[in-house]
Formats: sequence, C-alpha cells, structure tokens
Amino acid sequence: MLRKYSTLLLTFYLLLTIVACKKENIEQRDVLWYKQPAKDWMREALPIGNGYMGAMFFGGVEEEQIQFNEESLWAGGKGEWIDYNGGNKEKAYLHLPKIRKLLNEGKFQEAHQLANKELTGVIKANKGNSTWEGFGAYQTFGDLFIKTISEGEVKNYHRELDISKAVGKVSYEMGDTKFERTYFASYPQRVLVFQFKNNNPQGVDYILKQTSPHKNSTVTFEDGQLVVKGHLENNNMGFESRMLIHAEGSNISYSNDELHIKSTKEITIYLTAATDYKNEYPIYKGRDYVALNKQTIANVTSKTFDEIISEHTQDYKKLYSRVNFTLQDTTTTKEPTDIRTQMYAQGKDDLSLEALYFKYGRYLLISSSRPGTLPANLQGKWNDKTNPPWASDYHANINIQMIYWPAEITNLPECHEALVDYIDKLRKPGKKTAKDFFNANGWVVNTMNNVFGYTAPGWEFPWGFFPGGAAWYARHVWEHYEFNQDDDFLKTKGYPIMKEAALFWLDYLTKDSEGYLVSSPSYSPEHGGISTGAYMDIQIAWDLFTNCISACEVLGIDDGFKQKVAVAKSKLLPLKIGRWGQLQEWKEDRDSPKNKHRHLSHLYALYPGNQINTIQTPKLSEAAKISLNARGDEGTGWSIAWKINFWARLGDGNHAYKLLNRALQITSNENPMGGGGIYSNLLSTHPPFQLDGNMGATAGIAEMLVQSQNNKIQILPALPEKWKTGSIRGLKAKGNVEVEIEWKNGKLFKLGLYAKDNYEGEIVYQKKTKKIVLSGSDKIWLDQNLNIL
Repeated sequence: MLRKYSTLLLTFYLLLTIVACKKENIEQRDVLWYKQPAKDWMREALPIGNGYMGAMFFGGVEEEQIQFNEESLWAGGKGEWIDYNGGNKEKAYLHLPKIRKLLNEGKFQEAHQLANKELTGVIKANKGNSTWEGFGAYQTFGDLFIKTISEGEVKNYHRELDISKAVGKVSYEMGDTKFERTYFASYPQRVLVFQFKNNNPQGVDYILKQTSPHKNSTVTFEDGQLVVKGHLENNNMGFESRMLIHAEGSNISYSNDELHIKSTKEITIYLTAATDYKNEYPIYKGRDYVALNKQTIANVTSKTFDEIISEHTQDYKKLYSRVNFTLQDTTTTKEPTDIRTQMYAQGKDDLSLEALYFKYGRYLLISSSRPGTLPANLQGKWNDKTNPPWASDYHANINIQMIYWPAEITNLPECHEALVDYIDKLRKPGKKTAKDFFNANGWVVNTMNNVFGYTAPGWEFPWGFFPGGAAWYARHVWEHYEFNQDDDFLKTKGYPIMKEAALFWLDYLTKDSEGYLVSSPSYSPEHGGISTGAYMDIQIAWDLFTNCISACEVLGIDDGFKQKVAVAKSKLLPLKIGRWGQLQEWKEDRDSPKNKHRHLSHLYALYPGNQINTIQTPKLSEAAKISLNARGDEGTGWSIAWKINFWARLGDGNHAYKLLNRALQITSNENPMGGGGIYSNLLSTHPPFQLDGNMGATAGIAEMLVQSQNNKIQILPALPEKWKTGSIRGLKAKGNVEVEIEWKNGKLFKLGLYAKDNYEGEIVYQKKTKKIVLSGSDKIWLDQNLNIL
C-alpha cells in the first residue's frame, strides 16, 4: 500500500512539474527592454529584419523615427565607373616571378613595394576610408517619421524587442490616452510592418513622412500607397519603396510630402523596397523591382494584420525555438537592459544576460540572412549612412566568416544558405582574378568583396592582399555538408566550389629552399610584412585540401584529383614552434612576445579549423596557448569574440568566460582600434558597430558547451565555473545530430542525442568516451557516466 501511495505521489509530482514547465515555456520571453526612447541609432535603437530589409526603431513619443535598409542598395560597380571589372588587372601575374625572386633573396621591402604597385586591385579613386569610387558602399534607404498629435504628461513608457517572437513594442500613456506600437519584419511577406494604436474615444491625429538621403528621388502618393522612387546619384541604380497605410475610420490626405491621418485609433503600415540589382556576373542589373514591389503590396492586401503577424511569428519561431539556453541565476535582475549592462560592467553577476546575448546573436542572424537574400554584411542589414565604415562590405579575411560561425552549431542551416549562394556567385569573377593576378586555375577572393563581384586584391597592401578568402569560404560550404549530411548539396554545389578553390592553391603554392610548399607572396592578414609563408595561408590550404579529400571519398569521385591534392598536402610547410614556445605566425621565427595585435590569423588551425587540437596535437595546442596569452585579452569586438572560441577549443572554459565578460562590457569608445564591447542595445562594437562580434561570441558560447571534430562529439568541453547549473537544447553536432544537455553543480546530469541521419561516432565527456551508433530519427538519453538511460 505504501509503495502504491509513493508511486501515485511521484506521478502527481511529475505531472505538476510538466504543467509548470509548459507554463514556463508559454510565458518565457527573451526581451531587451528600456524605460525611455532611443536617441542614438547605433547605441540605443533596436533592430528588426527579414533578410531582405532591416530597420531600427527609436520609440520616440512625439515623433517615431524608423530608419530602414534594403539589402541590395549599393553604390559602386559599372554604373559608377564604366571600366569597373571587379578590380582585376590583366597580366598582373607577369610581375610574380620578380616578386618571388626578391623574397627568396631576402629583399622583403623591395618585394613589398613591387607587389603594392603591381598586384593591387583597381578602383576609380581612393578618397579615404570608406570612400572608394568604383568599389562602392552599402547605402541607407531612408527614414520614416510618424508624428503623434497628442498632449499630456507621458507615463509608464516601455520599449522592448522580444527576440523570442521577433516583435518590437512601445507602450506609454499620455494624458488619459494609452498608446501601443508594434514593429516586425515579415520574411514570408517581404515587408516591414508597423502598427500604431491608441484608446482615445475620438482617436488621435498622425502625420507620416518618409525621407531619403539620395538626391535623385521623388515621393508620391498613389492608390493609397506612399511611393519613394529614384536612382542613386552614384551609379544610377534604380530603387523604389512602397508603403501601404491602413487607418481605422479615417481618411488619409497627402500634402507637402506628408500623409495626414485624422482622428484614428489605429494605423498599420506595410513597407517594402527593392532595387534593380540582380546578382548575375558581370552586369548585376535587371530585376523588375517595381513589379516586385507591386506584387508584394498586393499580397499583403489579401491578409489581415493578425494573419500576417501570426504567419511571421510562426515562420520565425520555426528557427529560433530550435535552441534554448538557460543558466540558473539566483541574481537575476528585473532592471531594464541598459541598466543591467551598466551593473554588469560594475561587476554584478548576470548569467541571464549572458544567455540573452547568445540568443540575441541567433536573432540577429535570422533577421539578416535568409534563403533567397544576400548574406549579412559587416553590419548585417542595418546601416544609417551613405558612407559607412569599411563600406559595410563583405570582408573575407575573417569578418564575414565569423558572422556565419554560429549558423550550423546553433541549428540555423537555412540562414547559412545565403552565404553559400553568394560564394557560388563569386566563382565567375574569382576565376578572372585568379588568372589575371596569379595565372592560376580555379577561383580566388581577397580581403574586400562587394555585391558587384569585386574579388581582386585591395588597392593597398598589406591589408588588401588575401588570396585565402575563397578557401576560407569553402570551409563554410564543407561545414554545411558536415552538419547536415546532404549528399546532393555536396555533389551539385558544395564540391564544385571546394574543388575550384583547391585548383587555385595547387597552382599558387611554390617550393621553398627546403622543398616545402609555401604561398609566395603572402601577408598575415593586416599584420606584419610580406613573406614567403604566412602560416594562415598554409593552414587554410591544409584545411581545404583535407576537406576536398573527404568530399571525394564521400561522393566516390575524382580519384586523380584527390591523389594530387593529397600529395600537395603532404608537402605543405609544417607548423613550427618558435623560440619562445609560440606557434609561429610566419615561416621565419620573428613573432614578438610583446605584440598585442588584434588579428591572430596563425591560429586558424585551432579555430575555425581543426588541424590543431588538445588530443592529437598537444604540443601545438600548448604553443597556440602561449601565442594567445602573449596577445592578451583586449582587442576589437570581433577579436575578443575570436579569442572566446580559441579558449573554448583549448578546453579552458574560465578563460573563455573571461573573454565573454570582456565582450559584454559597455563601451562609448569611437576609436576603431580602441577596444570592443557592446552598446546598450547589445550590438557589438568594433567600434563602431559590427555584427561579427555578436556572432563570434554566440559561436563561442556554443563551443564552450558542445564541440564536434574528428568524428567525436565533446560534451561540456569548456564549461566555466560560473555556469554551475544550466541546460542547452538543440545545438547541432557534425553528423546531423541534435544535442540536449542538462548539468548541475558543474557536472553533466543528462545528455540527449537526436540523430536525423545514421550516425556512428564517439561521445566524449571529460575522460569518458562512449561509441554510439544511431539510426535516423533515433533519440537516446545518457547519464553522467554516458550510460544509456
């Protein structure tokens, strides 16, 4: 009888737990919130996006400002300069033998001078940072201003961004009237949506105005739509936005470029935009953007607001809700986000803020990169300038790659597709660059890319020279396969990209005096002088060759090519440990232990590559650690984020956490090299704002909890002491395995593995290892000793 009573009591307890968990899931909201409007675009405004468009809302009371972008609105290209051809310079390769000869003779300065003269890419004019005629820059589309005509004292102001739904809200009271606003960006409908509501019995008046910084633009009101259209003065790119306004119980009038809406309780705004840009080499033009916009608005008119926001949240949650990360936090504060960040900077623990930052990274990636869109650029899809820092371009010597580091491990492979498609489109212009500058087969990308196929080296060295860009891009293609196991993708798209990148390196690599293959000339990205073997090049080539061999074996093809790659891989210059125990950055042992440079390019083999790891290459791992310690824990936003990943790969969770804490420090510094952190809206600072810092930190947190290399899934490989108890659900391991972990008091409590394909490999937790074999759709649970539950 006692046993029966105990069983019933246990069952009742479990039911209560399930109900409580369900209630918690229903009520759980991951929210950034504030008690005042934003005054500063970069530091305070909140971002929404659907991949096609991005917007920042300020939440002003008397007047709301919403700045917005359309992803393809770019200055530059042939429209600006008829001779534009992606920066290429025919027969530049004729100077390579002389440059290599000078390097072999140790005449490095002369080699650099000749390379800087003859191997630089071509633009129309260089007028200083971010003003590069011919190359162009990402452009702001404009701003929407909505004035609310109302009087009274403002009370109970609240501004928020709910990243669990991708919906922004503003609410406040003015006099006796309550006001509510809603903001979101619908990917299915390709529109930005803004709704303004009030409960005044007579309604209130609103005035809407849209502005553009582009001179050749006009504003008209036709068929109930506010239309802004024009052509960029720079390159004659055609652009248009259409805004449909629904106002409850009110007539809308238009005068002096303003929409006047009288005595309404509710207005709903649907905004879409497009350009004539088309990602097809070499013209990059030809989309019927007017027809696209008209069809988009027509689609919206067939649905209600409730239907559109419901469709939006379902579409968004399909991606966002795959992963949930919680940390048991006894010090959780109920303060607004800006106050929390200030308290955190003063030393107050806030584990929930750290978890929110991880979730925010996934939100930003979903919002800026979706199938069918261009990939996220340096600032995602958010830019308020016509001359943004670094052109808000696609920097291929780490920055764009870092933005996509979380895509696979945090279970967002659909968001990775935009980058993979962009990479595929770079092959044609990249082949011309490979031939013109290096007389090589295959394709190549250097430091700076735009939307017009600029694949040549930059127009100044050393920063502009980085032929490793395409090979690094190829790692993303291979990882997309490794995580998702899609053989058809690998055969039709992935492998051709990888093979052609490898063809370049087979031609470009040369023998040194010892018979090893090296890259000549080479520069360690943005650091140091010209050389005959900057190790990042060697490591990227090793990585590419290794992955090409694996791809050939998976597909059972190209045996002759595979053998050629294997031979070249075996002859690559081996990694070296230098005179003070460091991993060498160059073939020559000239690293300085006092150097604090933000780039750590020679540690590519540790992360994102896997040539170095603590199990198989312990001496090289220790050398990498010495290099990391020498460079220190400071740096720009993305540099700090990269270091989080390095320390996670080295299994040092406390040091990784120290860097995460550094990444979450509030900054007001505008010096680009002055040290990164975050603004009060949690956007990472280079400074200024760059998306890579957010994404790199998000990937680093994931790496602290799960790693998958060499057919092993490591569980809690770098768990910091601060994260004593928590859980993570939905992270992805290579082999198409979803992972669910619960830990208590710093120890694994329960591990769930869900295989979406057949999987055979090893699970590693601390010093325990267990071989597992899973069939597609299998889910198993393991305890702290890796025994099956």
